[in-house]
Amino acid sequence: MALTFMEGNEAVARGAVAAGCNFFAGYPITPATTIFSSMLKMLPPKGGICIQGEDEIASMGYCIGASMAGKKALTATSAPGISLYSEHISFAIGSEIPLVIADVQRLGPSTGSATRAADSDIQFLRWGSTSGVPVIVLAPKDVRDCYELTVHAFNYAEEFRCPVFIASNKEIGMTKESFDLDGLTLPPLKERKIFSGEKYLPFEAEPDKAPDFAPMGGKILVRQTSSTHGPDGYITIDPEVITATQQRLRTKIHSARERISLYEENLIPGTDTLVISYGITSRAVADAAKALAEKAKPVSWLSLKTLWPVPEQVLLEKAARFKRIVVIEMNLGQYVNEIRRVLCGKEIDFYGQMNGILIPPSRIMEVIEND
Repeated sequence: MALTFMEGNEAVARGAVAAGCNFFAGYPITPATTIFSSMLKMLPPKGGICIQGEDEIASMGYCIGASMAGKKALTATSAPGISLYSEHISFAIGSEIPLVIADVQRLGPSTGSATRAADSDIQFLRWGSTSGVPVIVLAPKDVRDCYELTVHAFNYAEEFRCPVFIASNKEIGMTKESFDLDGLTLPPLKERKIFSGEKYLPFEAEPDKAPDFAPMGGKILVRQTSSTHGPDGYITIDPEVITATQQRLRTKIHSARERISLYEENLIPGTDTLVISYGITSRAVADAAKALAEKAKPVSWLSLKTLWPVPEQVLLEKAARFKRIVVIEMNLGQYVNEIRRVLCGKEIDFYGQMNGILIPPSRIMEVIEND
């Protein structure tokens, strides 16, 4: 075993390079800036491009343009920066532009606290764009996850031609820890499917697939628009064409929901309580469960790494035998209602905290024992 010592932000950058990322644009903002500085060190020596935009809006625009030209693009931001990304997120969704966005969350709302963590943006990442078309959001719990999930994020962005978010936060992003980098088993890298026919229609695809790709600036004429369009890329107001496009944007992701539902579990036979969490809070849950087991009060836990689309089948299967579900979030309850929706009829208790302080295992134990 060869242990590597790094912070979560550096792990995101390294994971991006391992996934083939060759373009980064961003604007410095705490606590995401060290993703930028890490990419600045790594990309140019490999022939990649790393630039600072004049603001967050421009940075997203640069990434969109680079992706449309065929680059694998990454950007990173936090707090008010992710709000400024909103219009371009919608553009990337509607125009099916592959893009990975690392959101190193901090305590909100608004400017909030730059050096305090919270899972403040979980709902925004899903719904912070026009249309409500689904996106993919992955949530790491530690530095190892930051590396591994970034590779998954690029694979999903390439396959589904959509923005993919990494919902990290300050405590993961700016904390260093050791992990076995050489021991990681990474998924095979995926690339967007390149068009090889004669007549190119930029948005023509099977009902559950993303369209084939042709880079702008290449030999094939590529038509791109942020407006409602048909398979040919021309603006349309035809209700049937619009319906088919909206449905495909939804189906291409939801049809793959089960295989992109990433999670970690510790299901102990004989336990009647399942604790569900995500992100860095999952680490405190695991510590609390260990302490409870030592007190002869064992519980099981499930750590979600895919938040959107909601891993419904995972939740249903893992929670089936449990009488009680406890949901722990480092916010005031941005995800618990999704779990309540899926596990309708189950007894579900919730504890949330958003004050800039990590939820300690002792508090989680109190919540679990208070039955």
